[in-house]
Amino acid sequence: MISKNIKHYLVAGCVCCGIATAFTACADWNDHYGDSATESNGGVTLWQQMQSEAQLSDFCKVLEETKVFRMHKKTVVSYADLLNSGQSFTVVAPVNGSFNCDSLLQLVQTNQGDSLVEKFFILNHLSRSTTSVKDFDQSMRMLNSKNVVLGGTTIQGVTAIDFNKHSRNGVLHIVSKPLPYLHSLYESLCDLQEMSAIGSLLRLYDEDYFDADASVSSGIVEGVPVYVDSVIIERNRLLQQIGLINAEDSTYWVVAPSSAGWQKAYSEAEKYFTYDKQVLKRDSLQQYWTMRALLDDAIFNMTDQKSEDATQDSIVSVPYMQWRKTYVAGKPKLHVFSNPFKAGGIFDGAKKISCSNGVLYQVDEWPFTPEQTYFQQLWSEGENTALITDYKDCTYNVRREVADSISDNAYLQIVPGSSTSNWTMTFRVNNTLAGNYDFGVVVLPKRVSDQIAPDTRACKFRATITYVDADGKEQSFNCNKTTFETDPTKVDTVWIAPDFNLPACNYDQKDIKVTVKLQCYISAKETSSYAREMYLDCIYLRPRTSKAE
Repeated sequence: MISKNIKHYLVAGCVCCGIATAFTACADWNDHYGDSATESNGGVTLWQQMQSEAQLSDFCKVLEETKVFRMHKKTVVSYADLLNSGQSFTVVAPVNGSFNCDSLLQLVQTNQGDSLVEKFFILNHLSRSTTSVKDFDQSMRMLNSKNVVLGGTTIQGVTAIDFNKHSRNGVLHIVSKPLPYLHSLYESLCDLQEMSAIGSLLRLYDEDYFDADASVSSGIVEGVPVYVDSVIIERNRLLQQIGLINAEDSTYWVVAPSSAGWQKAYSEAEKYFTYDKQVLKRDSLQQYWTMRALLDDAIFNMTDQKSEDATQDSIVSVPYMQWRKTYVAGKPKLHVFSNPFKAGGIFDGAKKISCSNGVLYQVDEWPFTPEQTYFQQLWSEGENTALITDYKDCTYNVRREVADSISDNAYLQIVPGSSTSNWTMTFRVNNTLAGNYDFGVVVLPKRVSDQIAPDTRACKFRATITYVDADGKEQSFNCNKTTFETDPTKVDTVWIAPDFNLPACNYDQKDIKVTVKLQCYISAKETSSYAREMYLDCIYLRPRTSKAE
């Protein structure tokens, strides 16, 4: 889903090359938007009608001086020009004395100030639709994408002094004061001083995307596409992955710490996403995945909740909808948080801030633990043969058994090439972070296959972990330089390297740099005492700070 902060631009040159003309006239705009308003009041335009209202002289001054911004550049077209054109609008105009006209006129003298006045004041009072006030409540979308409610004698809670004044190109409503500007969740995170540490990083992922498919082309000029009606989508690359809290047509809850709490959590998380020096754009990757680590489970799409009452018991974050499609029984439940409003819950003690598209729950500290979110348990399933990088002196079969004690209800049967073959097999481990893990090998007893006379001998093996250091150089660790034996009577997790440190992150990388090699290690004279055949359930990595068993 793409944010609907979409603007249409009339461009007389090549968008791809960045060539655009200023809006020196409104004729093209008129052709684009048309005239859908009912002609009345002698056929005057909205602008002419507003000028005839003495109580709107201050608002008219601001409209005359505020210029339209397109592609972040100030044009020569004023909002007075637009309202005097053939384009259709609904205007909600505040009366004189209800706002500081002089300060707004001073602001519009600079590009930055003009942009602020446009966004927070002008666009908050203009709508592209032509909407009359009626006895019942209805919603109207303003040019800044905010939705306001009008009905009876009020517009967004502000008293309408006079309304439904129709002109040739729209409808005018006169109100007692400016309409309140309600920040979106994204704007709150970016603009509230106490949230500035989050906002400054979020803004780094803002971009303007030219949608060629939605734009209207006038052909090719000297081999370059020319567009007469271009569509530019304002989007945030990070939010597209975790939740469109910048979209006004969505409803979200967000829990986030103030700047001090954010910086503390960020400093802790970024250590886990330290990539080795051979990884391209390692700093950018570290920043991106640190942001994802802290925000992925902090955003809740309320349309995905069963009901608001259900959230009193548990609430699920945005990644849950994708995660549940691949959920396997027996694995920890991710992205689900119980009793969020009770003591110790993620919303406990939060300051509730109402926003235009949801609620921001501001807390002092990041309300999660790394193990709840980004520093998770990892499984390299034995039956996932794509993870096998090398094997020798053996064959293998994927076998399936439904049992709570078997991860993903399947395992790998490793069969030695001969009765005396000491086989080796190497497995990749994906998505490791820079941190300490307990490395385990989960081996199943032979009786899981319901054999009449299952083999009750233990498996005996050695293990080697290969990884890279901070410089990207490959390192190998011969696990304790010893031999491990399994317990053939149970599902046995053999801890081959407790509290093992991986100095570099390998998260979301195609070049997998962490492997575990298993080597059957049975001498000829031990053949009768130990089994060379192994039922491998998985390679299991447990975050060292986790208390899970």
